[in-house]
Amino acid sequence: MRNEIELEGIIEDYLGGKLSEAEAAAFEQLRLNDPTVDHKVVTHKVFLDSLKDYASNLDLKNKMDHAHDQIDVDALSRKLGPHPSFIVNLWRKNKSAIAVAASFILLTVVTIYSIQQTTEQTGSYKQMSAELNRLKSSTNTLIRDVKSSQTSKAAVKPVKFGGTGFAISSNGYILTSYHVVEKSDSVYVQSSKGDLYKVDITYKDPINDIAILKIIDKDFSLGTLPYSLKKGKVGMGESVYTFGYPKDDIVLGKGYLSSQTGFNGDTLAYQVSLNVNPGNSGGPLLDNNGNVIGIINAKESYTDGATFAVKAKFLQEALSSIPQDSVVGKISSVRKSQLYKLEPSKQFSKVQEYVFMVKGYN
Repeated sequence: MRNEIELEGIIEDYLGGKLSEAEAAAFEQLRLNDPTVDHKVVTHKVFLDSLKDYASNLDLKNKMDHAHDQIDVDALSRKLGPHPSFIVNLWRKNKSAIAVAASFILLTVVTIYSIQQTTEQTGSYKQMSAELNRLKSSTNTLIRDVKSSQTSKAAVKPVKFGGTGFAISSNGYILTSYHVVEKSDSVYVQSSKGDLYKVDITYKDPINDIAILKIIDKDFSLGTLPYSLKKGKVGMGESVYTFGYPKDDIVLGKGYLSSQTGFNGDTLAYQVSLNVNPGNSGGPLLDNNGNVIGIINAKESYTDGATFAVKAKFLQEALSSIPQDSVVGKISSVRKSQLYKLEPSKQFSKVQEYVFMVKGYN
């Protein structure tokens, strides 16, 4: 109990900026190492923000009450003269209700202004959310706008859209997010070794934000898929990791499952406490046993570490669209992950061979 109270005190000082630089750095490391502590910090911050909002609303109400008390009704009556006396009488009889109505109108104006400001900040994404029904306006899809300096045939035109994809068969089927390739006329994927391949888009699901690509090169092949598809429920706080291409080199991200639902309770997705950047869309989300539990596709605009991933169980329909007679080692047929019981560094080394950068041209 004492330790809990001490921790709450440290969190309070941390959020209030009262810790020294060394203490703050040590506490940041503790948050990274202990998901429970990180969750307490996030919860406490939400609580403090709520208190601030309440205090602001209360202060506004007090100011309006004070303004109401300063109104000299008799002086108003003398200025208006005898004709509008019914207005003065109306005020005297209903001044409380009128004050409440005025307060409501003022709060409404303030709210509308705040929404307009937010819309201006997220306008570019608002247009995207209109096209993708399941992605909300308060999240950012993790797609980057990049240009290629390569001299290969694929780089004749600049790369407009960049994202991530991962192998779901050993003969060239790649899973990614639909919004990564949605506006592309031609699409290529690049392996972690730098090899570039042209692909066809063989499956599109804009509702679940899923797309399947197929490498055209008939000689392309991978080894047996090392990971399996987890269709069951994932526990809260379970450690997860992802690979993606927020830059030209593959990047590892680690975190934990923070909610069974996505933004606004969306049952399509998980929420994970994981820092990602544009370019991570379409990357696999795996648990520590090497099971794919989802696909990274979005993050909340103004909250660090609030990332969303489409749940793996929604992949089954997409996987069933792949011709059975042409598939070698499809992910849904992998009964048990080869990564099971491997230490993390060896898991990471194995998985990244099956994760690709997705490049779209238009």
